[in-house]
Amino acid sequence: MNFSKPMAEVIKLPTRTDDPSAPDLPVQPGDGGGNRPLPPVPLPMEEPDDEPKGPSHRPDEDDALEGTVLVDQPDSRPSRKGTRMTPGATAGRRPIVAPWLRDRAEAKALVRWSVNYAAHVTGYHAARVPLYATTLAARSPRGAWRLVSGTWRWVNDVEALPLRLHAVDGKDADTYLRLLRERDDRVRWRRLVALGGLGGASVAAGAVAAAGGVTQVTVAAALVAVLGWLGTPKDKPLIGPAVISTKAPKLSSQIVIRSLGALGIAEINKALGKGGDGITFPAPITRDGPGWRADVDLPYGVTVTDIMDRRERLASGLRRPVGCVWPEPAHDQHAGRLVLWVGDQDMSQVKPAAWPLAKSGEADVFKPIPFGTDQRGRLVTATLMFANWLIGAMPRMGKTFSIKPLLLAAGLDVTAENLVYELKGTGDLSFAEKFAHRYASGVDDATIAACLDGLRYVYKDLERRAKVLSSLPKDICPENKVTPEIAARRSLGLHPLGLFIDECQELFSHPDLGKEAGELATAIIKRGPAMGVFLVLATQRPDKDSLPTGVSANVGIRYCLRVMGQVENDMVLGTSAYRNGIRATTFTRRDLGIGYLVGEADDPQITRSFYIDGPTGERIADRARTARKLAGRLAGYAAGEEITPSDAEVSILDDVAAVIGADEDKIWSETVIARLAELRPGLYAGWTPAQLADALKPYGIATHQVWGQSTNGRGRNLKGIHRQDVMTALDARRSSGS
Repeated sequence: MNFSKPMAEVIKLPTRTDDPSAPDLPVQPGDGGGNRPLPPVPLPMEEPDDEPKGPSHRPDEDDALEGTVLVDQPDSRPSRKGTRMTPGATAGRRPIVAPWLRDRAEAKALVRWSVNYAAHVTGYHAARVPLYATTLAARSPRGAWRLVSGTWRWVNDVEALPLRLHAVDGKDADTYLRLLRERDDRVRWRRLVALGGLGGASVAAGAVAAAGGVTQVTVAAALVAVLGWLGTPKDKPLIGPAVISTKAPKLSSQIVIRSLGALGIAEINKALGKGGDGITFPAPITRDGPGWRADVDLPYGVTVTDIMDRRERLASGLRRPVGCVWPEPAHDQHAGRLVLWVGDQDMSQVKPAAWPLAKSGEADVFKPIPFGTDQRGRLVTATLMFANWLIGAMPRMGKTFSIKPLLLAAGLDVTAENLVYELKGTGDLSFAEKFAHRYASGVDDATIAACLDGLRYVYKDLERRAKVLSSLPKDICPENKVTPEIAARRSLGLHPLGLFIDECQELFSHPDLGKEAGELATAIIKRGPAMGVFLVLATQRPDKDSLPTGVSANVGIRYCLRVMGQVENDMVLGTSAYRNGIRATTFTRRDLGIGYLVGEADDPQITRSFYIDGPTGERIADRARTARKLAGRLAGYAAGEEITPSDAEVSILDDVAAVIGADEDKIWSETVIARLAELRPGLYAGWTPAQLADALKPYGIATHQVWGQSTNGRGRNLKGIHRQDVMTALDARRSSGS
């Protein structure tokens, strides 16, 4: 034997590492690459191979034995058969207890549904008892025949007859005799059992005959029921379903992968193609409320926003209505982690839940109030105190209805003072007249001026509140902000103060009053929360011309229903919301009342606000008015008081600036006082040009000779003022903070 030649040749066999079903192969130390085979090790007698390696050579495999350090360590990633976590690793832990068991409201909803379901099923079948009895009686003869014939076949061992006939046909005498003996033994004891049963039935029949009529009827009914049940055909069941199930098919990984592959995204197609990495699921697909939740790791380079942009196509791939499919980013994970929730029923078709405070109960603006439900049917609460709201949407998408839960909750808190301005003029919030301190509805200049006056009132009250808070001892007000205990002291006047403005774009885009309104609203938003003041704004035109940037940038809680573009989306939800996958543009015309709620919870929430119709709103407002009367808190507009600004609250400078048009550089004094009298009849009626001049002197505004034309077209030279002087004085006052 020649030992100078190698005894065998080591051959590299091709392997596939992209097949998830392939068995685990041994991995060399330091290799974090998964199913990678060990490199071939030459036998001691094998001559070293100095030939250059071909394309199949893997330096990371062969060179590992030469001391090369690999980047991926064995404990840096989970194994294929289980998750192996290192002490420094982090992972999202799944809850030990089901979420609905920890949520009192959700548990109540589940119990309520179960009780209602059981009651419906019971009532459905109870109403059909006579029909069931008649059907059983009609089928009882057939049942009796089945019972007699079946008993006879059992006693005579008819089921074994084909075996005996088969032995006869095969002329197998031994088998036939053995089967015959077994048959005789079986029939013998079955006849004894049948005779015993017949004797017992005879005794029972005699006992029933001797008993009363009720027993006889009961036994006869039971016998007919049993015989009718035995005579029921398999294809004609006696009892039909009380509830027709419309349950959606179970969501599986194959369905999810199929739907993602139908989106036309190149990277997904590559991942699903031959040699691709595929699509992985970091957690099992589970039931989550009335639907299914799937956590998906998208292929490299694909983000969740790419999927959200194709929501309709994704729904087509899942064969579900668009309102059932809700892709969301996992905000605490990488940009490719998709959370896909697929509901059993279209969210827009689900019967809206009733507002929890619709029939009874009081509200506390210091505590979360019921605002709506998410796509899983769970309660979504909202905060009024220490926050400001911005609600935006296209027309007719449920914006005004979204204000109702907030406004009615503020009305049900008897300590809250509410100023309500509905600048659409349709009276959608007219129920607030019953409890609001101030209320106005309309699209005219007078209503807009009243709304501006409300902003001035709130802004001026902030100064008083700040002084009161700063004067309180630290043991009573340690954090220099309004608390429920401080708000309860009526003598301090630090009760909650809410300002609600619907269609606020009419105010902010007003050519004369808009600039001041935007400045006041911005100041209130910044300073108000700590002093018990909150502002709720709603607009159907969320753009830079109708919504001051100071307002949109500083509001803490935002609710955006359907909008058409990225600019409008980010104006309401905040800068970069669209880029981060929070896109109200994905809502359709059917998604009425459904929007993104941002700022209330850690993550954005898809929320459907509670639907409160007109009659329900009126009944709730009646309760709020009654509660305020009993507490001695009904005041202002709701109490029939005429709300006109007092002299201390009115600034002649502000009013003069409001009545001078932007295109009027110079104006007669008599024209100014006529407009002032129209603006505030109780304050300026009867003024003369001399009075106006005296009122403007403290602000450094002098009167001049102004040339103009009277109503008859003749030119005249009268005393008047310059608009620039008024605006200069106004800017000086604002800069000084007075």
